[in-house]
Amino acid sequence: MRILVAIANYGHANDRYLDRVIKEYRSMQFGVDVVVLSDIEKAVPPAVECLVGLPTKDPWSLPFLHKKLFLDRLNLYDLFIYSEDDILITEENIRAFLDVKSVLKEDEIAGFLRVEYGPDGERNFPEAHGHFRWDCESVRVRGRYTLAHFTNEHSACYILTQQQLAKAIASGGFLVAPHEGEYDLLCSAATDPYTQCGFRKFIAISHIEQFWVHHLPNKYIGHFGVDQHELGSQISALLEIASREQRPCPLLNTETSLWHKMYSKDFYEPIRNEVLSLIPKSAVRILSIGSASGANELRLLETGKRVVAVPLDDVISSESAARGLQMVSGDFDTARAKIASMRFDCILFLNVLQFVHRPEHLLRLFVDALAPGGTVLITAPNRPYVRYWWRRKGSSGPRHRRLSFETTRIHNISTSVIRSWCVESGLSMERTSKVVSPRTNGPKQNRFSSLFASDVVALARRVDNPNERKGSKRNDGNAGEPL
Repeated sequence: MRILVAIANYGHANDRYLDRVIKEYRSMQFGVDVVVLSDIEKAVPPAVECLVGLPTKDPWSLPFLHKKLFLDRLNLYDLFIYSEDDILITEENIRAFLDVKSVLKEDEIAGFLRVEYGPDGERNFPEAHGHFRWDCESVRVRGRYTLAHFTNEHSACYILTQQQLAKAIASGGFLVAPHEGEYDLLCSAATDPYTQCGFRKFIAISHIEQFWVHHLPNKYIGHFGVDQHELGSQISALLEIASREQRPCPLLNTETSLWHKMYSKDFYEPIRNEVLSLIPKSAVRILSIGSASGANELRLLETGKRVVAVPLDDVISSESAARGLQMVSGDFDTARAKIASMRFDCILFLNVLQFVHRPEHLLRLFVDALAPGGTVLITAPNRPYVRYWWRRKGSSGPRHRRLSFETTRIHNISTSVIRSWCVESGLSMERTSKVVSPRTNGPKQNRFSSLFASDVVALARRVDNPNERKGSKRNDGNAGEPL
């Protein structure tokens, strides 16, 4: 077994990690050749090769240098490994990759998750953040392995067999210029086999510890990712799904087709106290449509509310279900039928409506589940098309020629748009506001802050008297705001 390893290494900042990684490869019972890809001349250990240069003038294009290297040496090695300089791939990882390969199809590749270790031994899995999640429809059992696809294909490394690399090259999607799209420039080099070459990445969740690789800096702990307990809950849910004859479908698609998947739903959204405070104090029975990890719903439970959630899928909601959140699974119509006898004081649509083709229809479907005088609380991104243009200003890469729901899979939300949805579904707008998300890095506050505020929050009330809807007061100060 001959293995070629290409490691991307900038400057000297990560040299201590690079040394650790090289020592690991040189300790293996394989014939391993290591090539360091660097932007500067540097000393490397004996028998380690160093290639210096950049594919383009952009310094972040360095990771793409490994592609020509792999092409030139395709016929000399059995396995090809690309990684960043702080990813510790062990011999156990490689042997696990070789073992599971026998149950994979020609267009499937075994992949890895990064793991970080805290000072007290706690584990963090940084790939689980933002809109990334397990695809509950992808679960399959092959021999002694249960496999699933995680939608974050970036793990800062990959392994390909000679046959898989040859197929990737033949696809036309491997030997390409440095680029970014779904992922940024650094990450695209490590994900192209999955995003551009016709392969799909599967992780052996039944043997998960053999398929996580140590991210040596451990720098994302406390910033993003999930701990081992939550990952374990999700994997348990996946294993349970694998035992079913039918695979459950997600509630709806919450990923946009924008650059870097901007404005996709955050499945790990933090608690939004400034939003939850708008729920009337008299509201006790709460229904949440499109619940993800459930932080906000669990906070409401802690305050004594009775909360029912319609989850985005049974995997992302598994931890909050274990903590007592009542779940009503199924598609929208199925969930509505299951709660037909229930009435709620407030219904939450937290960052959901913008992904539905006809939001007013979804609102109308659940309005009758409101008790008389009940309210609906809606959050959505504020003018995402304008903010998308702002964020993309000066950046390279393909752009959408026309921004519409059909091309982007997200509506361009404003207070006026939400008001129109509410009116069409039998709701009267009580108030709206614009708030800044705790995870937003937008332009500084200025006279355009109203335009660029990250989120719109709207509170509407069920209208049983049609005349009340026509004469409803608009006390939010944004009643005449144009689209």
